[in-house]
Amino acid sequence: MFKEPKPEYIFKELHMTYYTASDLRQRAGGITASAARSELSHMAKSAAGAYDVFLSHSVRDAVLVLGLKKELEAEKLTVYVDWLEDPDLDRSNVTPLTAQRLRERMRTCRTLVYATSKSASASRWMPWELGYFDGHHSQSRVAICPIQEGTGSYAGEEYLGVYKRVEKIRHLGSLRPFAVKPSRTEGELMESFVHGRGVFHKITRT
Repeated sequence: MFKEPKPEYIFKELHMTYYTASDLRQRAGGITASAARSELSHMAKSAAGAYDVFLSHSVRDAVLVLGLKKELEAEKLTVYVDWLEDPDLDRSNVTPLTAQRLRERMRTCRTLVYATSKSASASRWMPWELGYFDGHHSQSRVAICPIQEGTGSYAGEEYLGVYKRVEKIRHLGSLRPFAVKPSRTEGELMESFVHGRGVFHKITRT
């Protein structure tokens, strides 16, 4: 009798988890915010060309941004951080020129990862970046990366629930970032998400 083949990978929900501030600080090497800014500035590449990920974040989260940038670059993805690749931009001074530069950058980035944290709620730029990117590229090219402080379940703005979420899932023996559908029944590796391959794997409940 013919049996339908099982998915190549089946993930248990037990192994799905959001990134925590502690995770990202450890990934950054446990350094201070000023040291993180210094390291990030040395990591900045040429501002020419396209990027895989536009990292929308609060500038107050320098250490967490460094950790998340390293996490995504470990997946062989290029990551755009505005105040690094375009240091002449002044986030504290909202001008039409700044907005136009960010629009140009977002148009050349394949996806947007929205690093939502406690600091993100005070950001004037992040909701605008999310709205513009969604409108230009579509909802499917956006993923929210909830950054938890301490324990407890993630709680963010309700409208963020329509997007995929970046979560850690055990894959071939190691925890890797996945873009997980809002239903939390399927997820894809970040490379698949960035390149629009749609290679999803089923997630089963334990």
